[in-house]
Order: sequence, then C-alpha cells, then structure tokens
Amino acid sequence: MCRLQMWLLKILIGKEAQDMAVVYATLIIKGRKTLEQVPAMLREQVGQLLEDLEVKV
Repeated sequence: MCRLQMWLLKILIGKEAQDMAVVYATLIIKGRKTLEQVPAMLREQVGQLLEDLEVKV
C-alpha cells in the first residue's frame, strides 16, 4: 500500500474509534454498560470522555 492509502486508513480508523468511544460513554451515562464492559482498546478514551463530562463511574 502506498503511504497515502495508509495515512487515509489511519485517519478513518481513528475517527471510528473516537465515534465508538462516544457511543460507549453514552451507554455508560444511561446505565446500560459499565466501564469494565468497554473493550480494552477503547477504555482509556471512554474514561477520558467521562472525566471531561464530569461523570462519576
């Protein structure tokens, strides 16, 4: 793969991960999930989002 394709793929995957972190944070706020139920690769991002929103977990 050329560098441009790899760069674009990295941006798209990063955006998707951020979107999923927001979804999990929303589910935690609504009481449908816990932070322990979030996939390990997203847990730190979700925790940071919750902290930024001043939500106690």
